[in-house]
Amino acid sequence: MKIRVNGEERLIQSNKNISLNETMKLLGYSANTVIVELNKLIVNSEEWKNIFIKEGDKLEIVSIVGGG
Repeated sequence: MKIRVNGEERLIQSNKNISLNETMKLLGYSANTVIVELNKLIVNSEEWKNIFIKEGDKLEIVSIVGGG
């Protein structure tokens, strides 16, 4: 299925429904280091396993960086 991640089209290979949690792992992200917006709505990482990605969805992923 095709989705957009930070403005770039990405192909996710899956022959079943795939959760946002699984998608984030496939993309190489960890829940404690990013904030995710799915179709213009911020999604709490605790809900990732309950939300399933569909063809054409748009993800915006922002990395959290610590510093002083």
